[in-house]
Amino acid sequence: MPSFVQAVPVIFVLIWSTGWVVAGFAARYADPLWFLFLRFLLAAAVIAAIAVVTRAAWPRNPRALGHALASGIFLHTFYLCGVWWAVRNGVPTGVSGIMAGLQPVFTALLAPLFLGERIAPRQGLGIALGFAGIVLVLAPKLLGIDPAHLATVLVPLGVNVLAMLAVTLGSFYQKRFIAGGDLRTTTALQYVGAAVSTLPLVFLFGAPDAQWNQTLVLTMAWSVLALSVGGVGLFLYLIGRGEVSRAAAYIYLVPPVSALMSYVVFGEWLAPVQLVGMAVTALGVWLAVRRA
Repeated sequence: MPSFVQAVPVIFVLIWSTGWVVAGFAARYADPLWFLFLRFLLAAAVIAAIAVVTRAAWPRNPRALGHALASGIFLHTFYLCGVWWAVRNGVPTGVSGIMAGLQPVFTALLAPLFLGERIAPRQGLGIALGFAGIVLVLAPKLLGIDPAHLATVLVPLGVNVLAMLAVTLGSFYQKRFIAGGDLRTTTALQYVGAAVSTLPLVFLFGAPDAQWNQTLVLTMAWSVLALSVGGVGLFLYLIGRGEVSRAAAYIYLVPPVSALMSYVVFGEWLAPVQLVGMAVTALGVWLAVRRA
């Protein structure tokens, strides 16, 4: 068990880093909000089936049920729908990647207020270094962005920022109100809440449109089984075992690992500044998550 606990952050980062690739494949063949609705619905069904087979305890208290559904709206609907919609509507992926680094920053700033977590100076330094490293890793993409273009996508940029704030608040909600529940049934209910709340967004801001082929089917399968079931489950596990600020710090490793995956799979060149950024990010995460 100790070895598994130690491996959880590594497994989480590796799985979560594939989300960037998944989003790219999905956008080619499906409306992003429709894809996410189906992903949430299938994830709810898969995890509910696992919960039934393993005889997990379902919440009997209406308040606990409501907490699970509400947390799903923050952790999944507001977060993923916001990010995917923003990218689809003009936010460059490099800028969105920088904004992903806002989650640990928001967490460090707000955790003392919402959860009473004390952020040690060493943790604060680690979070700052992690964000700086993310900027370096994504620097080549950022240099190719026309500042005038960003001025035309202010609303999507704002939505992207709000999405990162939503997942931060969702992690606080998870820690405060749901930490003691069964992870299997809680996660299933969270995806039910996400699916129900995403469907109206499909018809307001998207369309129920998808071109089903082998690539999209495999993308959906990975999204449901690896990301929604595995990745999210591991993130909630990390939140349950420790401080939210430490769990959020691992998010910093996602862009560097994604860049490495792109180098291995697609042959995308890694600039020296990106390698420096990876080292800075790794140092920042180490400072942020290590115990005193």
